[in-house]
Amino acid sequence: MCGIVGYTGPRRAVPILLGGLAKLEYRGYDSAGIAVLEDGVIKVHKQAGKLAGLAERLRDYNGQARTGIGHTRWATHGRPSDTNAHPHIDCSGRFAVVHNGIIENYLELREWLGSQGHQFTSETDTEVLPHLIEHFYRGDLVEAVRRVVEHIRGSYAMVVLAVNEPDKLVAVRQDSPLVVGLGQGENFLASDIPALLAHTRRTYILDDGEMAVLTPEEVRIFNRCGEPVEKRVFEVKWEAAQAEKNGFAHFMLKEIHEQPRALRDTLKGRLAGDDSAVVLKELELDDGKLRSLRKIFITACGTAYHAGLVGKYVIEQLARVPVEVDIASEFRYRRPLIDEDTLVIVISQSGETADTLAALREARRLGAPVLAVTNVVDSSIAREADHVLYTWAGPEIAVASTKAYTTQLVAMYLIALHLATVRGTITLEERRAIIKELKQLDSRAELILSNGHLIRDLARIYGRAEDVFFIGRGLDHAVALEGSLKLKEISYIHAEAYAAGELKHGTLALIEKGVPVVALATQKNLFEKTLSNIKEVKARDATVIALAMEGQKELEKVADHVLYIPPTNPVLAPVLAVIPLQLLAYQMAVVRGCDVDQPRNLAKSVTVE
Repeated sequence: MCGIVGYTGPRRAVPILLGGLAKLEYRGYDSAGIAVLEDGVIKVHKQAGKLAGLAERLRDYNGQARTGIGHTRWATHGRPSDTNAHPHIDCSGRFAVVHNGIIENYLELREWLGSQGHQFTSETDTEVLPHLIEHFYRGDLVEAVRRVVEHIRGSYAMVVLAVNEPDKLVAVRQDSPLVVGLGQGENFLASDIPALLAHTRRTYILDDGEMAVLTPEEVRIFNRCGEPVEKRVFEVKWEAAQAEKNGFAHFMLKEIHEQPRALRDTLKGRLAGDDSAVVLKELELDDGKLRSLRKIFITACGTAYHAGLVGKYVIEQLARVPVEVDIASEFRYRRPLIDEDTLVIVISQSGETADTLAALREARRLGAPVLAVTNVVDSSIAREADHVLYTWAGPEIAVASTKAYTTQLVAMYLIALHLATVRGTITLEERRAIIKELKQLDSRAELILSNGHLIRDLARIYGRAEDVFFIGRGLDHAVALEGSLKLKEISYIHAEAYAAGELKHGTLALIEKGVPVVALATQKNLFEKTLSNIKEVKARDATVIALAMEGQKELEKVADHVLYIPPTNPVLAPVLAVIPLQLLAYQMAVVRGCDVDQPRNLAKSVTVE
């Protein structure tokens, strides 16, 4: 979850490190720090709080250091504080380390190191790393880091700076992402590509167990046995501007407005010109295997899990194969009943989500083929899955996922239609009708976005609410869950989502005068049932904000406010219905003065369990 940067070359390191950290602050922003090698001494500058505080402190810093490392933290072990901030150093001050991940056996290592005379100053698991390096160092930093790796358990992306080996950085990765940026007479390290784009597009994506040794002149990669590895250069194709705000007040708002483009890009080349079929040549799925599937398992976390819930509904409805959806953090601990006749679909925006990656590995261990839906090319999940369907959302910087979610929904539709075609559970006419509507989603999303002022007005009215409830049936319930998550994660309003039919089984006790209830009613076959549920909450004096397709004027007789989405095939409604909910969450967070892009206690890419 934390962000790591490193630099070695002819330029001043501090501005480069701070600039890189600014691009990674979405990964964590509890504290920030840098360590640079200057005049034969490691100088550490770090403090609690967001990067801006550290940058202000270093504004007049004139140091000429040419090699350094930096870190922006999402706290796991130890509260956010100056002391717990990275980098951490050893007793002698000869080694500095930044680390993303969790060292699971740090307590026993800390106790053992303490018995050897090492003294600790922080509460973090990371601090054992520089002390271990100090213990094992015999004049060869690479060998010392290799010895450390032999003694630690857990996940890590680690970068080490050493006094005795200037102009060198040693990095190693296990279950946490790390990217090498290849320059001319200089080289870079980062947790994610946006931190590198100001300097280079040529990168190495490190695999688990690999170690990178950087100097200004070269980059060498080794496997866990110390053998040299020939890496393929990954050339970044997207523009740096895609990771900028481009005039929007927040990244989240920009990314909400990028959804029409993201939908187009994710569909591009995947639909037959005559609307007759889905074209997924990149998957190389065997038709015979797809016809013999007995079950599909979808696993993911957070917003991606909500996309999986939509996927379950759509795949079962169109392809008529049983689908189970599980939260990835629970998947491998309950001995799932899967085998070679089960297709496991894992969904992850970053492709690095630790729990989802663990679920993928468990599925493969049990013999199931794995299809990954991810937004990041060459990510860990993309590399380890049997098949990959990329969503072309582009970089998503805001912690709250928006365009990644809607493109994940599109991926679910593509998979469902392909399965239905192969298994013969959908007619050509039905297929063409859905595909024709898929092609219209981008323009209909643009229409919703053009009416954003209506939602801004609602946010001004209800932005100070302390409790909000979301209700819906069928696909609307899955979207309600996502709308609820968006609201609570960025506005800190307590929000809950319920299947509308469950209200009378306990939840109505929480409905009282003035409580806002967001009621989704986009599913024609469930409209009358949902309307009855709306009347139930209105009878308890709730305030209802209804969301429906154009033409459902009956809602205006019972709801306090009605938001409309353009008409579409009901199975595709989640893509359009979620956009007003994203905008509502955003506008309510703005009204409350919340930090929209960097909500408290959260980080974008969850790379620890």
